[in-house]
Amino acid sequence: MDTQLITAVALGIGLSASAGFRVFVPLLVASAAAHFGILPLNESFAWMGSPAALVCFGIATTVEILAYYIPLVDNLLDTIAVPLSVIAGTLLMTSVFPSDNEWMKWVAGFVVGGGAAATIQSGSVITRLMSSKLTAGTANPIVSTGEGIAATGFSILSLFSPVIVAIVLCLFILVVLRFTYRKLLRKKHP
Repeated sequence: MDTQLITAVALGIGLSASAGFRVFVPLLVASAAAHFGILPLNESFAWMGSPAALVCFGIATTVEILAYYIPLVDNLLDTIAVPLSVIAGTLLMTSVFPSDNEWMKWVAGFVVGGGAAATIQSGSVITRLMSSKLTAGTANPIVSTGEGIAATGFSILSLFSPVIVAIVLCLFILVVLRFTYRKLLRKKHP
C-alpha cells in the first residue's frame, strides 16, 4: 500500500475532523503550515498559503473563538457551524489528497473530510446542548475551551503525526456515532 496516500488521507482526516471542533482553526493551521513550507498542498490550493489567506483565516479564527464565549451566541453559532464545518472539512481533505483526478479529490474530500467534520461537529452540538440544558449555559465556556484546545492540538499534531491523530479521531468519531445512535434509540422507544 502507498505510504504517501495513507499519510495524506490521515493528514486530511486529522485536519478535517478538527474543523468539527472549530471551523477556522484547522484552516489557519493549514494556511500557516503551507505558508512556511511545512504542508505541501495540491497546486489548486496554493492560495491557502498566501499572506492574504493567512490574515483572513487568522481574523476568522479569532472572531469564532471569541464568539463561542458569548452566552446564547455559542448555541446560535452551532447552527451555522455544521454546514461550515462540512465545507471546511471537504476543503482541507481535498487540499492534501494526492490524486490527479480532480473529481476523485473532491469526492474523497466531501465523503471523508466533510463526513469527519460533520460527525465531530454533531458531537460538539450535542455536548453544548447538554451543557446548556444541565447548567443553564454556565459550563459552555468550559466546553468552548475544550473544543478550542482540541481543534488546535489535533490540527498541529496532524502535521507531525497524521496517522496517530487520524486513528485517535476515528475512534472518537465511533464513540460519537455510538452515543448519538443510542440517544436516537431512546427517543424512539421510551
